[in-house]
Amino acid sequence: MVNSLPTVPNADRVKEKAIEETLLTPRFYTTDFDVAANLDLSPQAEEMEAMLAEMRADYNRDHFVRDEAFEQSWDCIDGEARQAFIDYLERSCVSEFSGFLLFKELSRKLKNRNPILAEMFHLMARDEARHAGFLNKAMGDFNRTLDLGYLTKARSYTFFPIDWIIYTVYLSEKIGYWRYIIIFRHLEKHPEHQFYPLFRYFESWCQDENRHGDIFKALLRSQPQLWNNWRARLWIRFFLLMVFATHTMTVHERSNFYDALGLDAREFDRQVVEKTNDTAGNAFPIALNTEHPQFFRRLHRCADLNLEMAAIEESNQPKWVKFLRKLPRQLAIGGNLIRLYLIAPKNTELLKGTIR
Repeated sequence: MVNSLPTVPNADRVKEKAIEETLLTPRFYTTDFDVAANLDLSPQAEEMEAMLAEMRADYNRDHFVRDEAFEQSWDCIDGEARQAFIDYLERSCVSEFSGFLLFKELSRKLKNRNPILAEMFHLMARDEARHAGFLNKAMGDFNRTLDLGYLTKARSYTFFPIDWIIYTVYLSEKIGYWRYIIIFRHLEKHPEHQFYPLFRYFESWCQDENRHGDIFKALLRSQPQLWNNWRARLWIRFFLLMVFATHTMTVHERSNFYDALGLDAREFDRQVVEKTNDTAGNAFPIALNTEHPQFFRRLHRCADLNLEMAAIEESNQPKWVKFLRKLPRQLAIGGNLIRLYLIAPKNTELLKGTIR
């Protein structure tokens, strides 16, 4: 079992006890472990065994090792780009650490009740711990590290039923894959924008994300009630939309970071959403209609409204004034999301045959 994460040894560096929790901040989750222990994996037993063998092989065992390229001053990254990059590292680290905690606890609780699933979660926790530790060391290069032990105890935990965990983790891993691989391929073509060595690790990193997504796809497909009825289709539409909306708003918040990479934030977001949506069609019987003329227009409107609310929150106005100014924007975001939800989805069974 993975019990600890690498720490930044330099004690005089600033430790961030926590980062501000907002709607877009990665959250820590817990679930119903009894229900998880009783999941019947037999419909996907062969696939799960194949994925377990791949995870045991641990192809990235020696990948996340800092080399001499990190041994320099990073004061050359300054201004808004520096802060945007630090924010990217912080949120990415919290996201990976959140996955580590959830997988670790699932492994511990399922150890004597569902050994195959317990080992799978143990191995995924191993990967997430590496990612979080590597990101935390990167933050140390900018005199910022997260006290992950403190976060474990201090952050609130959100309860999700195991069904919701399966939906959201599958989508978060697959969208993570597309984020990392698109950035990696872009920087291969434009090395002049590769301002920090972390990005060289993204190709193998995204393969971890892809494997984790495939595990959750097999887990999803082993539970027909999660995809083979009308209720499941409604939930699938909901989680696809929530994941994509969160991604769009987060990318627009970090537009300075993507500018520094030589990427257009809106185009990057569009590519990630479209490719994740297409990938999800291999697991789900439906996918969102991203080609609808209102789809990205309304997503971008949500992102613009979110930026307006962030500007209001940073003002020196009284809290009640901020609340009144943000309320119509919050309602507008909700209205746009409802309209997006009502756009008829694509039937991937008709487009691609029976789901694989």
